[in-house]
Amino acid sequence: MKSDIIKGLQKKKNQILEDWITIQVADAGLREDLMSNDELREQSSELLDALLKAINDKNIINIESPDFEQVHEILAGLSISRARQGFSPRETGIFVYSLKEALLKNLDIDQTEDVKTTVETIFKINRLLDNLSVVTFETYIKGREEVILRQTDEITEISTPVIRVWEGILALPIIGTLDSARTQVVMENLLQEIVESGSTIAILDISGVPAVDSLVAQHLIKTVAATRLMGAECIISGIRPEIAQTVVHLGIDLSNIVTKATLANALKYAFALLKLDVRKIQNKVSQ
Repeated sequence: MKSDIIKGLQKKKNQILEDWITIQVADAGLREDLMSNDELREQSSELLDALLKAINDKNIINIESPDFEQVHEILAGLSISRARQGFSPRETGIFVYSLKEALLKNLDIDQTEDVKTTVETIFKINRLLDNLSVVTFETYIKGREEVILRQTDEITEISTPVIRVWEGILALPIIGTLDSARTQVVMENLLQEIVESGSTIAILDISGVPAVDSLVAQHLIKTVAATRLMGAECIISGIRPEIAQTVVHLGIDLSNIVTKATLANALKYAFALLKLDVRKIQNKVSQ
């Protein structure tokens, strides 16, 4: 690739930027609600400036060249930022693919009489931008995975609240599937609350658990065992008829665990253990 072609691109930086912005703004999928035109221009200018400074005859087909380190950093930052902001993969990809169109549009191929050199020039620029697109997508996916993992952790925390329903009595309603990772969170939250509150009874309500299999049952048994090691009695409530049938069919032994059909029944049993008498007071009608 001839150096004058690269120099020609560098001299046309402002025109390339304007063409690139025009292509991006014209795209029907542009998310103006997530990014303003000023922000788009700033990001585009930063990447284009770094790319044109880095590119030369020797490294144009080697995206791993140290010369492109700043380009990688800028792309990584933009991709992760857009993943966190809620941009789709297509919207993120258009950002790089449209740059290819702007660069090819501004090639000084009229000065090149050698057709072979012209074709090689176009091929190398295509390859360079395709490789940058791969870098963009890889970083974007990592950013989305981080977002999903964070949201999963937040949902898990929210869906496993430990409630102090009475002095000495805790309740932990479980909603959704109970897997190994979530069981760990449930146990940690419950045991921590037992220590902080000094409660002696914990109620695990599984009314919101869609199904109980042998694995879920084992997780429940482990939670009960950990609770007992902390000196607290554990009651499992929310045993629906279908869950009872499944437990019996699977041959799961819950005989040494107190189980109740409803949370109300479990709470009543807990009151009895604490020797509390809760009565309904009827107001007398005055004569």
